[in-house]
Amino acid sequence: MNIQKELEQLSTSKTGLRFNDVDVIPETIYTIMINEVVPSCIEDDFYGKPDAAYMTTTIPLFRKAGIEVSSVQDILNNGIYITNAVKTPKTEYAVSKESIEESLPYLERELALFPNVKVIMLMGDVAKKAFNMI
Repeated sequence: MNIQKELEQLSTSKTGLRFNDVDVIPETIYTIMINEVVPSCIEDDFYGKPDAAYMTTTIPLFRKAGIEVSSVQDILNNGIYITNAVKTPKTEYAVSKESIEESLPYLERELALFPNVKVIMLMGDVAKKAFNMI
């Protein structure tokens, strides 16, 4: 299943929403990590280019935890899916409540795609706030 295609079905005329363009087998995912917000450059997101900015910090964290990975595909193969709570890049230092609220239906639908998830890890205050609003 392609996550982007699934979430675009919910999308109305809102522009600027970004969904992970990644194919996953939902039944193989047991953990979801929710980051705060999509980056301003789509190529820097988790499922962007191989040396994406988000992955330059993520891969070392997994390795430090004893999980040997070198790509986001390796992370997926370990049953872990990574997403962003807010589906539009932030335009100011802080993420607005409106941006969080606009993204919530998509995050909720995205989480519902994974029937076997046992653990959800929230990375940051915005992710925690968004998850608590669901």
